[in-house]
Amino acid sequence: MTPKKYVYLQILLLLTAFLQFGCSGGSENGNDRERLIPAVEAVRAQYGSLPLTERLSGVVEAKNQVEIYPEINAMIQTVHVQNGDEVAAGQPLISLRDREFRERYKQAQAAYQIALAQARQAEAKLNEINSELSRTRALAERELTSEAELEAVETRALSAEADVELARARVDQAAATVAEREETLERTVIRAPVEGTVGGRNAEVGMMVGPSTRLFTLGQLDTVRVEVILTDRMLNYIEPGQRAEIRASNLPTGVITASLSRISPFLHPVTHSTEAEIDMANPDRMLNSGMFITVDIFYGESEKATLVPLSALYENPLSGATGVYVARDTMNKIPDNPSQSGESIRLTEPVPFEFVPVEVIAKGRMTAGISGIGPDRWVVSIGQDLFGGENGLARVRPVDWARVERLQNLQREDLLQEIIQQRQASGTDTAGPGI
Repeated sequence: MTPKKYVYLQILLLLTAFLQFGCSGGSENGNDRERLIPAVEAVRAQYGSLPLTERLSGVVEAKNQVEIYPEINAMIQTVHVQNGDEVAAGQPLISLRDREFRERYKQAQAAYQIALAQARQAEAKLNEINSELSRTRALAERELTSEAELEAVETRALSAEADVELARARVDQAAATVAEREETLERTVIRAPVEGTVGGRNAEVGMMVGPSTRLFTLGQLDTVRVEVILTDRMLNYIEPGQRAEIRASNLPTGVITASLSRISPFLHPVTHSTEAEIDMANPDRMLNSGMFITVDIFYGESEKATLVPLSALYENPLSGATGVYVARDTMNKIPDNPSQSGESIRLTEPVPFEFVPVEVIAKGRMTAGISGIGPDRWVVSIGQDLFGGENGLARVRPVDWARVERLQNLQREDLLQEIIQQRQASGTDTAGPGI
């Protein structure tokens, strides 16, 4: 919890305490001293190790998430899928207008046939000249023809061989053009490269698209990857395999546990940060691609100590010491069944509290490990300012750790809403016995 957020928490919930006190004072004929007894919330201190966590912001990305772009410039003729459709690998997504590409393909095929014919013609001519060359050489051996005529025929044979090679090269070139035009024609049907769910549609019939036009986003939502940014300092204690808790408001349980899958070994040259990834199942598809979530990475534990909420720590304005307000008599006046919501348990009779300075051994995200008091003591979690730094009496609403953590997670606006809802739900019936 940031200091600013903690101040909001104290101010707003102290307001709640005063409102509750106004309903929990003595009877109409009671004395003023009873009415000045404040109302606070208290939680029972625990004993154990404080988990050391690093809270990060993460972004959800679907498995095999890809953006679909056309490879050619053309007009969309048919859109085969909609947002949310499940597709298989190779399934058509969009058909582009292909009339021009079919014509080019036919022209390439015709050019290939012409090149084949020209090659056969060149080969036939070469065979004819080779036969004439054989006859001329036979005559030359019997001195029935001149050397000049033999040389002329040999020259024509060499030229015919070159014509054959050129014709064959043209055949190869025409074949390559046919293959290229055929591949381009196939690109008029845009297919899914992987199986998954279609989303982010940006395609309408009649729309001109090109290689820079994103048409769809495709990914497998049953498994997602959460990406977080780690600084170079975090690399000293965060490593793959450590437990991570993913928190999002739309999760049924509010949190999903996973493990840190991998960390990129290459740091950004300017920010000196790197990416870490968490692979996790998403069977109910509660996590959507692009969602911002909170990720807590657990990288160790502190030494064992008495554990109290961070909101229980209080800096005494009289002495400047950091400590907690502890109930001196808890066995008879504070019940052992604290409320989870803080609404169903009525305020107790006045309980004496004293300020006890403590040493903070370690701080977690919501909990502090301290020395100076033992476990199982009731400590004030909200309302310390009402004592003014001195010891005194207070009526107590005992709560459990779940409520304290929930309050520490709330933002300022949520805290105000919490107060309003609590007042509306409880009305004025929040007083202790004797009202």
